[in-house]
Amino acid sequence: MYPARIHDEFPAPSYRGNQEQALADIRAAFERGKDVVLVRAPTGSGKSLLARAIAGCARTAGEAAPEQVCDAYYTTPQVSQLDDVAEDALLSDLCVIRGKNNYDCILPGETDTPVDQAPCVREREFDCQVKHRCPYFSDRAIASNRRIAAMTLAYFMQTAGSDVFGKRDVVVVDEAHGLGEWAEMYATIELSPATIPFWGDLDVPDLDGLDEAVRFAERIEHVTERRVKELRGNAELTPDEVAERDSLNQLRGDLSWFQEDYRDPESATTWVVDQNGGEGAPVTVKPMNPEKYLKHTVWDRGNRFALLSATILNKDAFCRNVGLDPADVALVEVGHTFPVENRPLYDVTQGKMTYEHRDDTLPKVARAIVRAMARHPDEKGLVHCHSYAIQEQLDDLLTEFGVGPRVRSHDTEDRDGALSAWKRSDNPDLFLSVKMEEALDLEGDLCRWQVLCKAPYPNTRDSRVARRLEDGQWGWYYRTALRTVIQACGRVVRAPDDHGATYLADSSLVDLFERARTDMPDWFAAQVDRLAEPDLPGFAPDRALAGVSAGAKRRHDRSRSSGSHPLSDVWD
Repeated sequence: MYPARIHDEFPAPSYRGNQEQALADIRAAFERGKDVVLVRAPTGSGKSLLARAIAGCARTAGEAAPEQVCDAYYTTPQVSQLDDVAEDALLSDLCVIRGKNNYDCILPGETDTPVDQAPCVREREFDCQVKHRCPYFSDRAIASNRRIAAMTLAYFMQTAGSDVFGKRDVVVVDEAHGLGEWAEMYATIELSPATIPFWGDLDVPDLDGLDEAVRFAERIEHVTERRVKELRGNAELTPDEVAERDSLNQLRGDLSWFQEDYRDPESATTWVVDQNGGEGAPVTVKPMNPEKYLKHTVWDRGNRFALLSATILNKDAFCRNVGLDPADVALVEVGHTFPVENRPLYDVTQGKMTYEHRDDTLPKVARAIVRAMARHPDEKGLVHCHSYAIQEQLDDLLTEFGVGPRVRSHDTEDRDGALSAWKRSDNPDLFLSVKMEEALDLEGDLCRWQVLCKAPYPNTRDSRVARRLEDGQWGWYYRTALRTVIQACGRVVRAPDDHGATYLADSSLVDLFERARTDMPDWFAAQVDRLAEPDLPGFAPDRALAGVSAGAKRRHDRSRSSGSHPLSDVWD
């Protein structure tokens, strides 16, 4: 790596905000001999441009000796972040590669078939005459030979150990704050009818502890291996059989990894097993702090690493979570350049939104939202609902209060479509979202206000969360929630001249700020210090609808009476 050229590799024609100083600090950290640099850069600091400059410091093929690796990877957990990179003209030399299911086969009669179900994976010894033109294999070949290959973190981890995407000189991970949690998710093993076609023939026991879970995993691995051999014996497979073969192969690898890691006395990974329902019930095997998994899928993939995020809140805790020695890691802090008065926090708390208090609190939250709608009659808003159960209740309450014509929502199947329709709409609609606290860019009039209706604490019914709390890891619990809050607050203010208000409806959020104060970045602490109660209008649904067109109200009335029409967004 050659950190000295980091400024020359910056892709924009000029710097903005603190970018020039950030690059100088990153360069100095690498030149001090640090192999890993954490870059804590807030929303709007241009993390992708910083990432490109860092990646550009990697050795090139012409600079490397035969035994040395060269070039760089750029990876991010967020698909939407990768999409943004692919569309950014300043980042055109990042060569994007995606998974096979994102590409269509080009053979006659197969043009609607994704590459992961094409004849080359369905038919034994199939000789594809157009493989050199296949969109997936073409993109893969190009990316493997380009200076900077860009991919999602899922694809990056899945290609660990491959000949095509081997070790490189520099690895840049954008939005890296959840790296440990993403690794835990990827390494989690689901054993159920959805993942094992022959589940009904397994005689699933009531697992009592990890030793029994390991024996059960070993038995499933043997049965799975026999089924895969049967499928491989067929000259041609159906698309469903291809999907079964691939999922079973993945399962075999996961089960083998689990057994090997559990039996390794030097492994730092702690495994937990969930089986709600006892005998015959599905089983979930989950890792905690999967250092060994990350070593194979991430840390063995490069010489130097840059991890960028707005919310790496505690350096030492983050390093421990992902298997790094804090002494070998540098932290570069990038200051916020957005005026604090442009990103106000408002206290409209109505009580606790915990499960036992929700039925009492949520109607009050809905009334507060109606009042906020009246304060922003001509501006789009967003509600972070935390769960689909809260979203559904809130949607019903807002409709009962008479503001339904201004409300939109989504379900698990139409997240992207509903979000895009809301962003395109000219009406000042309120969007009820679930799990959209990250990787959502709502600059300018796309959204001027938002509501956090529940403190996003991890689910204590999750065995990993429960285990950590049993071990007294309350700091982790509060940091995880604070990280999500900070990410959410960044959705509506995206530039120094942008502005957007965030309303806090759950009193547990104020308590969270007190408990996690020591882990707050200074720029967010400045927002919290200015927390104030807003001057909201009285509860007046008519005022909340003042900016909605009469036509939109009529369309809403029809959709409420006859069900949501698939062309409703076309009408809008």
